[in-house]
Amino acid sequence: MMGNFFQTGVIVSIFSAGIRLATPYLLASIGEMLDQRSGVYNLGIEGIMLIGAFLSFYTSLKTGSLMLGILMAIIVGLLMGLLSAFINVTMKAEQGISGIGIYMFGFGLSGLLFRLTMGAIVTIDGFKSIPIPILSKMPYIGEIFFNQNWMVYLAFLLVPISYIVLFKTTFGLKIRSVGENPSAADSLGVSVEFIRYVCIIIGSVLAALAGAFLTIGQQKAIFVENISAGRGFIAIALVYFGRWQPTGVMIGSLLFSILDALQIRVQIANIGIPYEYAVMAPYIITIIVLVFVAQHRIGGSTALGKPFERCK
Repeated sequence: MMGNFFQTGVIVSIFSAGIRLATPYLLASIGEMLDQRSGVYNLGIEGIMLIGAFLSFYTSLKTGSLMLGILMAIIVGLLMGLLSAFINVTMKAEQGISGIGIYMFGFGLSGLLFRLTMGAIVTIDGFKSIPIPILSKMPYIGEIFFNQNWMVYLAFLLVPISYIVLFKTTFGLKIRSVGENPSAADSLGVSVEFIRYVCIIIGSVLAALAGAFLTIGQQKAIFVENISAGRGFIAIALVYFGRWQPTGVMIGSLLFSILDALQIRVQIANIGIPYEYAVMAPYIITIIVLVFVAQHRIGGSTALGKPFERCK
């Protein structure tokens, strides 16, 4: 049994699944990275993921259109982003408490809507893989990287895009300046409130899309209560793991998702390791890494979590 576990085909399937499983973490954590770069925690992304997951699935179920489900997730992200920005930026609420409130709202609303509208678990066909011509035919590498669905490709494409926006554009400079020294940015004519609103809305849209991936992003789409299962909170941790850098966030997402894919395979293979140990492994490693990162905190915004008050 152990010998079969280390066959080439099994290893390829683990890494292929790891790439796919990284998608919701990557979408949510890139959005959270933008939030924190602008100086705002958005601890409610788990709740936003849950609402996005349900409404994208339900819309696809009722209309027969997966793209309408994606559109619904984007709308949910916009609305929840506006709500979060109003609470945290305009009302200057304590960001940790407001984030937990958004999470509880999303958790409760998604469960309530599920029971009121469906009441039972159903499945539909989700997005299929889109093999990239030529590249998908490469031995091993092609199956792992180039035989995924479009949401996976989008998530990884956002890594270089977010890097270019943050570090190679004027808008990215404004985001970083607002997160580092909002008073100085304000004195130079940068609207701190506007930048933070935009970042929170973008982050919320990406969180809602991460939720949509958990349902209609799978070949057999399904919604169950609390389908995000803490992935939003893991995404927040991955921002710290990646030290607020797009490439670091991607590496953290891949590390966690590959370990997750490995523990699933361990359970299936029944190789004699208690499955509880396999389930715990990704979380234990994440905690260990976060402890190390906390002792070497580099890259976080100076004004993170501090409401901006204009000097009079």
